[in-house]
Amino acid sequence: MTEINIFTENIYENYSLDERDVIEKTRHLLEFFISDIGSKSCLYKKEFDSITLDIVFCDSEKTHELNREYRNKDYPADIITFAIFADDENSFIFDGDINLGEIIIAMDKVLEGTNRDISGSKNEKQELMFLISHGLMHLLGFDHQSEEEYNFVVEEQKKALGCIEYDKI
Repeated sequence: MTEINIFTENIYENYSLDERDVIEKTRHLLEFFISDIGSKSCLYKKEFDSITLDIVFCDSEKTHELNREYRNKDYPADIITFAIFADDENSFIFDGDINLGEIIIAMDKVLEGTNRDISGSKNEKQELMFLISHGLMHLLGFDHQSEEEYNFVVEEQKKALGCIEYDKI
């Protein structure tokens, strides 16, 4: 099995996060994606020993700043993904390690989303893992520019979230 290295940083002070739990669930999601759709991903036919990715938990002020600076979009996002490996045709594998990139999540947006859910069917952890699964899809090279691509991404997310029993979203 491929070694998976997930590093997290929580710079959002208003929410206590169990980073170990998030890392473990993210590892399960990534393992699911690799086994289920790896042949369609940026990892296909690549030889590597390990995969590395980073997750940063911040506020929407930070995602707004990143959106303006790197994407020329003037609004705060709930998630921003920098897919280092998938988005670079010159991507390389260093010492057997693929650095997939970084997922940046605005925790205030996560909390906002669950507070708007009047059905009460999802909680912060489910919303967070939904966003992480979405970010993983981007890191693996999947986009959703068309309705067909969007449907594929969402269906894969639902299947992956089932493996961590968060498929109620």
